[in-house]
Amino acid sequence: MTLYILDTTFLVDHLRGDRDTHDRMARLVELGDEPFVTDVIVAEAWSGAHDDDDPDLEALLRFIEFVQPGPIQAKRAGRFRAEARRRGWTLSTADALIAASAESLDATILTRNLRDFALTPISVETY
Repeated sequence: MTLYILDTTFLVDHLRGDRDTHDRMARLVELGDEPFVTDVIVAEAWSGAHDDDDPDLEALLRFIEFVQPGPIQAKRAGRFRAEARRRGWTLSTADALIAASAESLDATILTRNLRDFALTPISVETY
């Protein structure tokens, strides 16, 4: 069993009916893997919703376990950002928090934005 943080790109693509995303979600379920989202991902997904009552987004989020980063993950996210800055790159706070949450769960981030997380030591997969 593998733990996955489903990045916002995955949720959006799934809601848009992207075939690769639906296939990947089916494999995730078949294999007994566990999907997670964080507060950052949920906020990003809702920021793109058409209105306050998006039943498809609500249904998708009910299926996925929610985890919230705490002080330890916030500190780790800050260190990820500091290391990226030292190397001359910019890592957003949102992506750093997602990565720190994945690290604390020993989870892989499932995303199409591989570049967003390349500045961290976290395992990342695309679909």
